[in-house]
Amino acid sequence: MSRPPFLTLPACASAYRLATARGEFAVHDARPGPASPRRGTVLLVPGFTGSKEDFIALLEPLAAAGYRAVAVDGRGQHETPGPRDEAAYAQGELARDVLAQAAALTAEDGRPGIHLLGHSLGGLITRAAVLADASPFRSLTVMSSGAGSISATQQARTRELIQALAVLDMESVWREMQRRDAENAAADGKAPGLADFLHRRWTTTVPEQLMATGRQLIEEPDRTAELAAVPLPKHVISGVLDYAWPVPRITEMAKELSAHRTIVSGAGHSPNAERPAETAEALVGFWRTTDPEPGAGRAEAWRA
Repeated sequence: MSRPPFLTLPACASAYRLATARGEFAVHDARPGPASPRRGTVLLVPGFTGSKEDFIALLEPLAAAGYRAVAVDGRGQHETPGPRDEAAYAQGELARDVLAQAAALTAEDGRPGIHLLGHSLGGLITRAAVLADASPFRSLTVMSSGAGSISATQQARTRELIQALAVLDMESVWREMQRRDAENAAADGKAPGLADFLHRRWTTTVPEQLMATGRQLIEEPDRTAELAAVPLPKHVISGVLDYAWPVPRITEMAKELSAHRTIVSGAGHSPNAERPAETAEALVGFWRTTDPEPGAGRAEAWRA
């Protein structure tokens, strides 16, 4: 579970509901100031148990670099409602939501080419979106996400969570998670209001969304070869350690994709929240290699 370092939106950002052909989605939308060059738009897709707030520390530095940064709650996540039906959260449905969000942003901007980023589970969803239709996107960044299913240890924990969600209400599951995970419970107090936010985010997320996406994390096949065939600049970024996918395997996936690779020093599963300045710098550096500007090159391929 990602823990934002703070919860107050920067002055450059606003919260609203983005209207799309597939419904409205709660977003945080940060825009460059009038003095900043407009380089493009970034769509940020959160992970399992996550939300748009996981990217809050990236919004200001990305906007300052000239990028409109839009972080979204997926259907059934936090402030975006969703039905009590697991079928609504099939990966294909979530991928079509991403495509609809990209289409809405492209229509607003009046310019094609969205930089797409998915964190953790969001990496699997954004991969599915690109495999379905890569044309709306200028690049794909996969953050702290692997080639297929999560590690065996995390699979076991996720199965336990799915079983609990099937018989208990969200509040009861939350209390059990807090009781069993004292270390994370203690960490909830790092930012003002964080403990209350994490509890509220959990209880407002639709349990069927968690059950369906949890199964995706357990069952996801390796689609690296399919993604490698898509002619889109790719970036694979992670922390030094990752509990969900082993970092060496993430690095191997990056090689197979001929992707730009970034390992953020001092970060774990959520470099966006744990080392936002370094993460923003790496993202901007990659995106600028793909922007259609004089003298700009294509995405940098694998480098050791």
